[in-house]
Amino acid sequence: MEQSTLETRLLSGELDGELTTLYGAERLEDARSRCAAVLSGFAKTFECLPEALFSAPGRTELGGNHTDHQHGRVLAAAVNLDILAAAAPNQSGMIRVQSEGYPLIVVDLKELTPKQGEENTSAALIRGVAARMAALGCPLQDAGLDAYIVSNVPGGSGLSSSAAFEVLIGTMLNALFWNGKSSAVEIAQIGQYAENVFFGKPCGLMDQTASSVGGVVAIDFADTACPVVESIALDLHAQGYALCILDSGAGHADLTGEYAAITDELKAVSRHFGKEVLREVPEADFLRELPALRKEAGDRGVLRAFHFYAENQRAADEAQALRDGDFDRFLELVRASGRSSAQYLQNVVPTGQTEHQELMVTIALSERILAGRGAVRVHGGGFGGTAQAFVPLDLLEEFKTRTEEVLGAGSCHVLSIRPVGGTRIA
Repeated sequence: MEQSTLETRLLSGELDGELTTLYGAERLEDARSRCAAVLSGFAKTFECLPEALFSAPGRTELGGNHTDHQHGRVLAAAVNLDILAAAAPNQSGMIRVQSEGYPLIVVDLKELTPKQGEENTSAALIRGVAARMAALGCPLQDAGLDAYIVSNVPGGSGLSSSAAFEVLIGTMLNALFWNGKSSAVEIAQIGQYAENVFFGKPCGLMDQTASSVGGVVAIDFADTACPVVESIALDLHAQGYALCILDSGAGHADLTGEYAAITDELKAVSRHFGKEVLREVPEADFLRELPALRKEAGDRGVLRAFHFYAENQRAADEAQALRDGDFDRFLELVRASGRSSAQYLQNVVPTGQTEHQELMVTIALSERILAGRGAVRVHGGGFGGTAQAFVPLDLLEEFKTRTEEVLGAGSCHVLSIRPVGGTRIA
């Protein structure tokens, strides 16, 4: 098969500037290899040439743990791990997605309603994104898409591989069939819809927004139809710190029930006031009604509400600390966030677990090594998965060595913040 224009541009170095922006100069060679592999994989799988390369990054939550689904504030960032795709329209009425190492997924664009038995699958996310985009006016009736994808966003890593996948599908459909009409925030909202309605997970909007917009973003979800998204400059290296995501080694059993319990219990609190989310309930009203709320929502629901009110303010304060260039204040707030998540939100240890508390051990080990410097906290949804640490650069080598001695080789991921969200490369 002839060489594609994309391959020619890749081999000539024409794409090096974009790849350096997305992945960093230190990962340029790896980025070239991944692009070459995904272009070759597409050609072998679909026996034709790809038309475009696309990328959607994983994300890290910097602040606002479990605040987004209550229409609160968050601070998040895209990272330099991503899902990369080669794609081309196929005019077949089908979306065909081949993920490296997995069976081919085929979604019929004539069947854009939730399918029984398809929950918790990639096919559900593809169908959900396509359904929402079609409902909004994207002309998919006679369309079709072939895509070959590879990912270095670890599943269950807390870096939200599912949101990156949703953003990737939305970005491809938007670019190839809708002339880029949908904004980055709208693509995030489309991804959330797919995850809520088709995939069956009651997630908020933070993950998709961070992946779709890119960089460091402060987001206020008071109006989820029009969230306020502000980009904030942050150079971690200049501050003397590295960002590490630590895989606790916890089993990745289905934790949807644990996540759902948080939203259910907070909803029980807010409904006492005739509201659906806590952002609509003044904290003073919550405090005044504590005796009744303890009976109606239970003490854990009340404690989780305490976390929400403090964490919602903390996310705003963290954003302000970064604007002010006060990184020590930011770290102080990160440490407070971690304590609140463990004590009040209670999303570090799965309900009833005693023998297996991998994430709590990860946090305790990290705090011991940091010895009062930097910060460590639960990362993302919790109940296993990962911790996030801000590690002084002069301690980074020791921190990585000592954590991996306990947690396993490759468990400490040293990441950088990616300035670009979901995008078409070149």
